Amino acid sequence: MSTQTIAIASDHAGLALKDAVKKEIESLGFSVNDLGPHDTQSVDYPDYANMLCEWVKKNDGAKGVLICGSGIGMSIAANRHKAIRAALCQSGLMAKLSRQHNDANVLCMGERLIGIEVAKDCVKQFLTTEFE
Repeated sequence: MSTQTIAIASDHAGLALKDAVKKEIESLGFSVNDLGPHDTQSVDYPDYANMLCEWVKKNDGAKGVLICGSGIGMSIAANRHKAIRAALCQSGLMAKLSRQHNDANVLCMGERLIGIEVAKDCVKQFLTTEFE
């Protein structure tokens, strides 16, 4: 049985939360494809959103997680892609409903707006909830 891989990316403002969320994804039994960045040097968030969305589109049934300061920029950039349904979530319930009712395939979060425990709950709900 193969383990599903979840792609993750951020910008420099989401790096710390990305590192914490990676550990949560792995603890849930998934593999992680960290698309970067890997340091706090300033980067353009659309570059990372685009990279993740292309990866999700090429991997049937794949999911991804994008993190920036607010989550807004990542969600806007991701939703420009056909076949990407990116949901900006600030609670586990939002993440659960985004999967259950909207079949979201990319979770977006803002490091400056939610804490680590809320982010972990968002990830858990997002990755363990099926589309109705």
